Amino acid sequence: MTKESIRKILSEFNLNGSSLQWTPLTSGLINDTYLVTEDDDQQYILQKINTQVFKNAGILMDNIQFALPALKADYYSQITFLNTIAGTNHLILEDDFWRMMTYIPNSTTYNTTTETSTAFEAGRIIGKFHQLLQYSDTALFNDTLPKFHNLAFRTLEFQEALQNADTQKIEIADGAIKKAQSLLKELQYLNTSNLPTRICHNDTKLNNILFSKSTKKALCLIDLDTIMKGYFFYDFGDAIRTVVNNAPEDEQNHELINFDESLFKAFVDGLAVNSSFLTTEDKDSLPLGAVFMPFIHGLRALTDYLNNNKYFKVMYENQNLDRCLSLFDFAEKALTKKDFMAACIKKQLIYSE
Repeated sequence: MTKESIRKILSEFNLNGSSLQWTPLTSGLINDTYLVTEDDDQQYILQKINTQVFKNAGILMDNIQFALPALKADYYSQITFLNTIAGTNHLILEDDFWRMMTYIPNSTTYNTTTETSTAFEAGRIIGKFHQLLQYSDTALFNDTLPKFHNLAFRTLEFQEALQNADTQKIEIADGAIKKAQSLLKELQYLNTSNLPTRICHNDTKLNNILFSKSTKKALCLIDLDTIMKGYFFYDFGDAIRTVVNNAPEDEQNHELINFDESLFKAFVDGLAVNSSFLTTEDKDSLPLGAVFMPFIHGLRALTDYLNNNKYFKVMYENQNLDRCLSLFDFAEKALTKKDFMAACIKKQLIYSE
């Protein structure tokens, strides 16, 4: 992006582009994000939505706007989107879709943690998010990514990619393909027919939780693009894969991938603070949900690798393969902890309310 382009975008959001500084933030895998700073140190987040992934960004913003009024409470920080000169919460400029939001000062994120206090806060704020949204009208929310966590759909995508992939890629990915097929057999026992449909974040990895630098308390969930209908185990399992495992998502040394039981217990303790909305069926789904979510992300990464990396940003050719192998390894480790998780959830959630 040129200075002139950025200044034009900022001016459309009623900001003086000539007096602002901006820095690219590179941690995201989908959107292009910039930290914008005014002379008085007021800061904002500017994002260009990846419309190849989010093909209807207007629906995406509608879902966020339906959710935001509920996400305003004590101990939950509110994110505000700036309006353009035209009065809209987004800007379409030369076919690019831009939005600007407030930046919460003195805040930070963590990719992983070894601190039980951080795990506790992650569980607490995810519970708070769901508690605040539990009475939202699900009919208002449309799927920005249809069948996002649908196992049958992701399996079909994988099988189609497998049929069409380059022979050399299939040979390189042989171990990952076998792991995928093995884990699919385990996940056939995950029953969703008796689960209540909820408004979920759908991407609750640890670095999508904002923490206070001073108090270390969780403030709110960020990256709200995937807010839509789902089941609670989506958000539970997605958080577990990054809270209890200290290794990065594309870790190649699988000996470093772990399932820290103390961090799991702390997370569930935090969730128990705001768990009154959970049904018994919700709770029963959580152990296998902690296997399902790393698996489904791994399956998507493997499918993307076989499809020549069309979805996720990659820094090198085989990064999606490394992602899927790392995620599958954690899913396998979580599977061995299923009984531990069930006992922990029964003790800390069912009897803590």
